[in-house]
Amino acid sequence: MKFEIKINGAARAVEFDGSTMECAVDGRKIDADAALVSPGVFSILLGGRSFEVSVEKSGERLVVRTAGAEFCVEIHDPRSWRRGHGGSVELEGRQQVASPMPGKIVRVLAVPGQKIETGQGLLVIEAMKMQNEIRSPKSGIVERLAREGQTVTAGEILAIIA
Repeated sequence: MKFEIKINGAARAVEFDGSTMECAVDGRKIDADAALVSPGVFSILLGGRSFEVSVEKSGERLVVRTAGAEFCVEIHDPRSWRRGHGGSVELEGRQQVASPMPGKIVRVLAVPGQKIETGQGLLVIEAMKMQNEIRSPKSGIVERLAREGQTVTAGEILAIIA
């Protein structure tokens, strides 16, 4: 697995070999091992040297402390996708919102003609005594919306967003 790790702003390319206890930092191979000692505290062996490291999450970053030093660490996993980072993809054109399950519409959160944003609630369906909010897949204008009290089947169109 390859990661880009920034330690106090300095970028490092780190690669872990999942089958052995070896990693490469900026292409240089190092024997490595780590064990969780207690919550947030690790015993790490790097290149034959032992370190006790405490790790604390601070927003999107980690604060790592070892041997009296403190480091601000950011880890970028190229396989991950995080909402709000990088470019965002939004659906284009008219979108139909279908019911994921049979149930009854117990609350309508928008009205036809209303401008809405991606992820904004449209309506609430109750199925098996659980309520599920149905959200908009895109920003746009609500063209059509099911009505409160309506019984719906799975796959039935609940809303159209243009």
